[in-house]
Amino acid sequence: MPKTRLNVSLDQDLAEFAKVFAAENRTTVADMVTQYLLALKRRVEGEHMEKILAHPAFQQAMEDAQAKLRSGTAQWHSYDEVFGD
Repeated sequence: MPKTRLNVSLDQDLAEFAKVFAAENRTTVADMVTQYLLALKRRVEGEHMEKILAHPAFQQAMEDAQAKLRSGTAQWHSYDEVFGD
């Protein structure tokens, strides 16, 4: 889907928080906003994901992945390594 530009004005302290949080979590502010709005859209349209998100194993897997990303111990693989040719 084509992307479009959206300008948003925020309080300076909130904008700085978003930038720091994004950097600490190795993502971008744009991706954070996209994920938030996508989750909101799904909720409004009735496409709830609570079952998988609430599952203890899923939550633990997400926490483990975040810990590896934050510590820099995550092992990265190419697309071909993961999905083959």
